[in-house]
Parts: sequence; C-alpha cells; structure tokens
Amino acid sequence: MLEAKAHQQLKALLRQEGEARWPHHLTLSRLVARSLRRSDQTLVRLAPGSDPSWLLGVLVPLALHERPVALVVSPALRQRLLQVDLPRLQAVDLTLPCWEGSAAPPESARLWLLHHDQLVTAWRQGLLGQRQLVVPEGELLQPLLRQGLEVVIDTEHWEQLRRSLPSASTSLLQLHERLSRRLLARPCGPAQQVTITADDEAPLRQLLTLLAPLPDPWQRWLDTAGSGWTSWAAVNPTLLQWRWHRQPLDPCLELAGMFQGRGIVLVGPWPEAATPRLGFEPQVQVSLADPPLLDPLPLFAPQGQALPNAPHYPTHLLDQCRRLVLGQSGLTVVLLDDEGLRLGLVSALAAEFGSRVGHELTAPEANGVICCSWSWWLEHQQRLPLPCQLVAATLPISSLEDPLTAARVAALRLQGRDWFRELLLPEALGRLQRSVAGLRRNGGRLAVLDGRLRRRGWGRQVLEALEPWVALQRLLPSP
Repeated sequence: MLEAKAHQQLKALLRQEGEARWPHHLTLSRLVARSLRRSDQTLVRLAPGSDPSWLLGVLVPLALHERPVALVVSPALRQRLLQVDLPRLQAVDLTLPCWEGSAAPPESARLWLLHHDQLVTAWRQGLLGQRQLVVPEGELLQPLLRQGLEVVIDTEHWEQLRRSLPSASTSLLQLHERLSRRLLARPCGPAQQVTITADDEAPLRQLLTLLAPLPDPWQRWLDTAGSGWTSWAAVNPTLLQWRWHRQPLDPCLELAGMFQGRGIVLVGPWPEAATPRLGFEPQVQVSLADPPLLDPLPLFAPQGQALPNAPHYPTHLLDQCRRLVLGQSGLTVVLLDDEGLRLGLVSALAAEFGSRVGHELTAPEANGVICCSWSWWLEHQQRLPLPCQLVAATLPISSLEDPLTAARVAALRLQGRDWFRELLLPEALGRLQRSVAGLRRNGGRLAVLDGRLRRRGWGRQVLEALEPWVALQRLLPSP
C-alpha cells in the first residue's frame, strides 16, 4: 500500500540525514498517503512554528503516488521546495517530476505545481480535471485565493474600455470623473484606501450591462455583482490617481465547485479556533501538536498599561520600548501595524540607540532593533535571525479602517453574529502564535504593551493561546 511505501521511504531518508527535528514525520506521511489513495478530503492541523522539515511528510507520498495531483504553494514555499526539499528526495533516488505554469501539463507530469492565482485560472478553464489538491499552507488558503480572484482596474483599463466602446466614450469619461471626485474627497486614512460602495458602482454597472463585449478585466468585474464582494480604491492623493480593487469576502464559497468531488489535503499551522471556512466539510481532521513538554515563554505584560487609543499611549510605548531594548545583546523586533505611530517610534528610538534601529530591515545588526508590521514579520521571519525578544506594541487585530475587514465584519453583523470573536480574534490569535513560535526555540521573551490584554475579557483567550508561558514581573538586562 502507498502508506507502507511512504513510511519506509521517509524513514530511510530521515535515518540517512540523521536525527529528525520534528516528531510527526511518519504520522504525517501516512495521513497524506492514505488521503491520496482514498481521494479523501483531509485537514491536518500543525502546531504554529513547527519545523519546516515537515514538508517531507507531504512530498514523499506524492513522489510514490501514481495519480495526477496539483500542489498549491505560495512563491516563498515554492522556492524552498525547489531549492531544498526536492534535492533531498533526489538524494535517496525519489524523483518528483514537476510541471509549472498555467498551461495544462502532459500525462507524464504527475505533479502540477501551482500558485493560488494559477489554481483559480486552471479551474475556470477546466484544466484541473480530476486532479487531487494538496495545499501545504492551509492557513494561507483563504487570503491567497482571495488575491487570486481579485479584480484590479487601473487608469489604463479605463482608457482601453473607452477605445473599445467609442459610442459610450463620453458617458464613461463622465462616470470616471464623478467617481474620482467622490473618492478623492473622502478621508483615506493612513493606508490610503477608500471604500467604494455599491451605490458608487451602480451607474457604471448599469451602463456596462448594456454593452458587449467588454475587454478584460471589465467583464470579470461585471460578473462579480452581489453582496459577496467588496470594492475599495487605493488612492494616491499627490497624483490624484486611484486604483480599483475588488475581492470576494469568502473566496472558498466563490470556488465551492472546485472542491466538490475532489480529493484534498490541507496542512497548516492554525489554532482550532481559527480554522477557516473551507467551502467543504473535511472527512478526516487530525491535529499534530508539538511535544507536550515545552519551555515556558517568558512574557512581560504588566497590569495597568495604556490602551492603544489613549492620548498618552505613544509616550508609554516609547518608554517601555526603551526599557526593553536597553542592555539587550540580541535582535529586538517591535511589531506595530499603525504606520504613523510606527515611523514615529523608529525615529525616537534611533535618536537614542543610533543606526542599530531600522524600519523593516532585512539585514539587521546583531543587536539591532527592527520596527515592522505584523504582516511584514510573518513574511520575512524565516529569512531573519531569531530575535532575543519580540515586542508586541499592539495585538495583531485587524483594523476596521481596512475596507476588506470592514466589509467582512459588516456581513457578519447583518447575520447577527459576534464578528469580533468569530472573525477578528481567531485571526489575531493565529497571527500571534505564528509570530512568536521562533522565540521558544531561541529562549527569547515576549513583551505585550497593549493594555487590552489585561483589561478586556477576551484577553484571557490571548493568554491561553500563548501557553505555556511564565510571567516576567520586572525587566532584567541580559547576561
């Protein structure tokens, strides 16, 4: 059977390479092999921060499986796959021929390596056939599929539309000018984004419904009608220009047909409370956690801290960051999504600690201080040295100033659901757990300077998500 072959091959590979750093290699390989053999829909939940070598448990069964499979990966994981993991398989005479790109592969290519936007294109063009899907980054499935479905309209697309429909050129120009005046007159916030409402879109949608054919991406935009999608403009106030973005609120719902009647394997490090809506009900769900005995994470989160919306919060943040950085010989990472507050903090810390402080640096000094957003840290942490401490200036809770987040919250409000505990809090816990996982391997500490951790009832869930941890009552300089 495929499970036994995968077990033997992976065991031989791990024995050849030496001591395995992740304890669930063989279990994962048997689960993946079983799902591939039975064409099951399987969800495997890993602990956040699991050693990246777990990917071998997915690749060995794929190398032995004889049916066509599509492996869906992000660009970062694709790079690791091609440069690290496939050569490891070749070292033990396991070959895994990969076909890349949006064009349908030949019969000899059992594995089709796809990005998420290529997966969307292949499904729409009917190229997937009966291929099983293997997604090693299940926690990124929704956001990356949402980006793959996104419709983006630039200034050049308006010009192309006018040239293709000369009879409606004047009307299109008037609609564009009216929409531009509305959007540029609205406050766009620090992210330079403005929501485009259904009323804003209605005149253009009514006009284009009467005209055909439409050039790309206008037909795709017209097909995305309904409350399941949201629009916003990325505004450049200096140049008085804007770019139109339109994305689905629930991409798996839009692509539900892609998941029906097809074997799927999803593997991802997400907490149980943050498991995304997948558009299908997995037949098999398994949790592979880290060993139960873990060193507790040193946590500095004293009582009585300022709330992020308090007027004196910037002063409180600077004072605490100064204390935390002082005397540290390793890397410090300060996580803060508010760009204006973050840049001000960088300037204030640089005035005291000099060139060791930087904004979103990818080559920091040994005792450097990086101030960055949560998303930047999640994207780059694998390529940076392990920090000796993480400073969470604010918890990674999505802001309602973000048009996409606001639209998702509004949809839950209409259904009378608890949008904070069902959406924002679980996603924040997932980001927090993935962000701090490296600290446990490095013996570093976490500081949370967000007063909501102790003053809000949901703060207990945040502390539970960080278990095991031990409280630091006072700061001591590193030895």
